[in-house]
This record gives sequence, C-alpha cells and structure tokens, in this order.
Amino acid sequence: MSTSYKNFIGRQVDAKSGKTFENRNPANWDEVLSTFPMSSKEDVDDAVRAARKAFEKWRLVPAPARGDILRRVGDLLTARKEDLARTMTREMGKVLLETRGDVQEGIDTAYYAAAEGRRLFGRTVPSELPNKFNMAIRVPVGVAGIITPWNFPMAIPTWKIFPALVCGNTVVFKPASDTPETAAKLVEILVEAGVPDGVVNIVHGGGSQVGMAIVDHPDIDLISFTGSTGVGKKISEVAAKTLKRVSLELGGKNAQIVMDDARLDLALDGVLWGAFGTTGQRCTATSRLIVQEKAYDKFLSMLIDRTRKLRLGDGLRQETEVGPLVNQGQLETVDRYVKIGTEEGATVLTGGKRAAGDGLSKGWFYEPTILGEVTSSMRVATEEIFGPVLAVIRVKNITEAIEVANSTKYGLSSAVYTQDINNAYQAIRDIRAGITYINAPTIGAEAHMPFGGVKETGNGHREGGWTVYEFYSEWKTVYVDYSGKLQRAQIDT
Repeated sequence: MSTSYKNFIGRQVDAKSGKTFENRNPANWDEVLSTFPMSSKEDVDDAVRAARKAFEKWRLVPAPARGDILRRVGDLLTARKEDLARTMTREMGKVLLETRGDVQEGIDTAYYAAAEGRRLFGRTVPSELPNKFNMAIRVPVGVAGIITPWNFPMAIPTWKIFPALVCGNTVVFKPASDTPETAAKLVEILVEAGVPDGVVNIVHGGGSQVGMAIVDHPDIDLISFTGSTGVGKKISEVAAKTLKRVSLELGGKNAQIVMDDARLDLALDGVLWGAFGTTGQRCTATSRLIVQEKAYDKFLSMLIDRTRKLRLGDGLRQETEVGPLVNQGQLETVDRYVKIGTEEGATVLTGGKRAAGDGLSKGWFYEPTILGEVTSSMRVATEEIFGPVLAVIRVKNITEAIEVANSTKYGLSSAVYTQDINNAYQAIRDIRAGITYINAPTIGAEAHMPFGGVKETGNGHREGGWTVYEFYSEWKTVYVDYSGKLQRAQIDT
C-alpha cells in the first residue's frame, strides 16, 4: 500500500489544486510507492511567506546553535541510514551500496556543516586612519530557493540546505518529482532535529510549475540549482530580472584518459565504476574513455569482457551491480543516442539495447553499452547522455588526449591513469575541468572539498567544502571610528 505525503509549509499541507502525482519504482513500474501533491505558484507563494517570516528570528540564532541542530540531523541520518537507502533505491533505482553512500554523504555534510557554525570567519584589517577599526563580517542572505535532481536525492539537497541553514538563511525546497520521498524524509528529520517552523519548507511538483515559480519569486533572494545546462540557462535568465544570486551545477561529459604505461587493471576498475555506477546517471559519470594507441586493443578487450558480466536487476538485491534508468523518458533518450552514434559511424561493441531477462521486463533497464570507433566530434562524444553509454576514443599521446578531453562545452570531472609523473602534472595543468583525478575514476567527490566545473558545467560557484559558505552569506564591511572627530578616508591621508 502506498503512502500519501503532503507539502511542508510550517506544517503538513495539501497542494491548493488538490491534485497529486504518483511516485513509482523504476525497477518495477507497476509498483506505486507513494503519492505527492502536485503544487503550483500559489503553494510556492505560501512557502515563501513562511520562509520570509521565519527568517527574522532564524537569522538571530547564533551560528554555533544553528550548527548544533545540524549535528542532531547527522545523528538522525546515521540512525536511519538503512531505511533511507532502501527508500532511495526503490524510488530511483541505484543499488543499495550506492544509496547507502548517498546517505553517508548527507551525514558527512551534516557534521561538516555543524562545525562550520563555529567557523564563519570574518576579517579584521588595519585602518588607514588613527583610532579607527575595520572589519568585515558575514551575514545571511535571506530566503534560499533550492532545486535538486533525482540522481542524488539525499546528498545534493544536503549540500545545499545545510550550508544555507548554518549561514542563517531560510529555505524553500523543490525536490525532483522522480525522488520526492527521500526529500520528504530529509525534511522530517530536519524538523525533528529542531529546525523551527517555516525555516525549511518543501513544495512538491513539476519544474515548470514549482521550480520556475521559485526562480521568478521576488522574495526569493538566492537560487541553488543542480540539473541540465539547458534548464540552468533558463534559470539564469529568469533570475536576472530580480538580480538574485544564482549557483548552477550543470552537465558534464567527463573523460577518463588511459596512457600506455597505466596499470590497466586499476584503470579497468575505474572506468567500470565511472561509466556504469548509478547506471551512468551522474553529472560526473565517465562518458568518454580516451586510450593511448598501444594500450587500446588490449584495454578494450578487457573492458568489453568485464562489461558483459555486469549483473542488472533490482537495486535492493545484493547481487545487482547495475540498476534501472530512472524512467521511460531516460531510457528512450539513451537508446536514441546509441542510434545517433551508429549513424555517425560508431560501432556498438557490447550492449546497445533495452535489457531483457528475468525480473527486468517491468523496469527501465538498459544494457551497459560501449561504442568503439568514436571520434571527438561525434555527438556521442560531445553531448551529455546520462546513461550507461561509454564512447571510446583512440589517441597518440598525452597532449592529444588532453585536447580531446577539452573538446566539449562541459568541464566538470576528469581522470588520468598513468605512472608517469610528467603526464600526471601536464593533465592537472591543462585539462579544463573543475575536478581532476589521478589514477582514480571521474566519480568519488568528498563532502569537504569544493565541487563544480567550468565552461557550461556551471556559473563559477562551488558546492561542498568551505567554498559553498561564501555563496550562502553576504560580506558586510564595518568601520568603527573612536577618534571623536570627523575623519575623511583618502582626503585626510
């Protein structure tokens, strides 16, 4: 029997429309997990009013005390890790091993945020005038609009919401419609941990109805969005009308480079995890494999053999290594790109079709796919697919490999496998990406490090680590003149 959820706007409330939508299991689309309110602009208006009212008190709560609440959130997430992981697997498909990691990232982020409540450092700077004191402090921005994707339904909301709260902001949160239950349980935990009414509000519904209403709302002060580059550009345009600050974490077309001198067994483990972990549905997924020519044939043979042995199925089963795609639309997108690749001249080396077999017919399963004979200008080598499709490209040397890696409009993550320190440092210097791994896959970001990319992967802000606290706070400059007389900077000096 499915569970019925509501919005949370200071309390549990239905959408004003009275309409609902179903949350289904992508491994078995016949299974309805829960129902959620189909909200609209009117519900967003209510949430913003609640957040604006709550802000006046929340901003006055000392930052260490706000951090203490986040510490309790971390404790509750830890206690409920398995339940949350199973909820996540059922509503978005990735295997339990990964959803447990998704929750753990939320736990790590909570404890990190708790400590940052005591580390919202300002600056003191000498004045150019006598008997005058200069300092810069950090203050809250206001009401934060948080819009998150379905592929990391716990980790990404915590990356955004926890720093926002520690900095003294209130939140209007729109989770992805494919993963609303994980988000609802996160908000329940925040409330249980002691977040006051109105400080965190969740409004369920579609992006065009709820998401854009948040972006366009004049009383929302900042937007943090993770999703596609196309939607990110639209958000940037709409938010510019009210000069909101906006953080965009967008698409990727990440490459793993394998040099002739690489440990091929290590590189093989890396590309399998990078390309087919989360069924390729990560912004950091390995979508391109760039191999130096002497290693190409041997490595490709190893890769095809291991890929064909990957076990597909329901992510709740211990033996499953690759779960389903999140919905039918994503499966159709993946299949369309495989056809585009073959039309452009690529060869399907393994996979390339919807998966069949016991337990797969009712879900959105697609065979892990490798495309050979790919050139760097093909669409499958330049456009984000967001599925278990790997394009393999042959190169002569490290310089060409880096040129190919840089040949897309994206610049999120990258990886280089080599035992030559010169190759490694050339890659670190020359790859245009926000993240570079040496002898590790393109996925595996840590919660206490900056996360984000360059080019059309984002607009320059970073999530995670210490840098995100800059986005969620304003600098306020303060001058204290205790000279007892008028002092005129620049004039009196």
